[in-house]
Amino acid sequence: MDVMRLQSISHAFAENLALDDISLVLAPNEIVAIVGPSGCGKSTLLRIAAGLLTPTNGQVHSGDLRVGFVFQDSALLPWKRVRDNAKLLASRDDDDFVASLLDAAGLGTHCDKWPHELSGGMKMRLSLVRTLAMRPQVVLADEPFGALDQITRQQLHDELLALHARSPFAMVLVTHAIDEAVYLADRVITMSQAPGRFVASTSVNLQRPREASLRYSAPFAEECGRIADTLRESSAPMSGPNEGSGR
Repeated sequence: MDVMRLQSISHAFAENLALDDISLVLAPNEIVAIVGPSGCGKSTLLRIAAGLLTPTNGQVHSGDLRVGFVFQDSALLPWKRVRDNAKLLASRDDDDFVASLLDAAGLGTHCDKWPHELSGGMKMRLSLVRTLAMRPQVVLADEPFGALDQITRQQLHDELLALHARSPFAMVLVTHAIDEAVYLADRVITMSQAPGRFVASTSVNLQRPREASLRYSAPFAEECGRIADTLRESSAPMSGPNEGSGR
């Protein structure tokens, strides 16, 4: 069973091939992280998965599922307060659910503030809450923590996992940070240099729930080392089918 399937996706901008024959199967409630060199087409692939860009070749199958997108920038509406930004994509009768998400993200006492009154980390929390308030079955996130300092990033990682446990959803996360990919994901897919291809799909052998202390453990370091090795080899020719399959 899967919630999203990308089948033989290729995409070109004018004469430049950005993505070449990529397939991905996303299982229910699974978190998949995609890593790869800069310019390899990670963000392009995510936009295609979201339906924001039509691929040159291939198909995206997600049925009638609700798909939420978290951008690199929080993209909040500056003329709406925190509460109203959070409710933007929610159903009208979901006020209690939105309030519970705001509380879980540490924003419950900031509902009447304007976006410009929030820190960078709080803005990203609000962006996540706004997406989850629509009760998506799939969340697509394009480096949502990339511009934040390390401490804030780690706090948001823990809050994201708490929200995932509270109201499960499948997720595809694009990131440059190997530690972020390993800490959050069930599976890490490595892409090659452009034109982007999948060159490795690695299961993360760490049990859930994941505690903050895991980051300083030997098993965590070993998992990060495995992904780092595949990333270093990401320009090597593929030896098998270009398929990111389910767990």
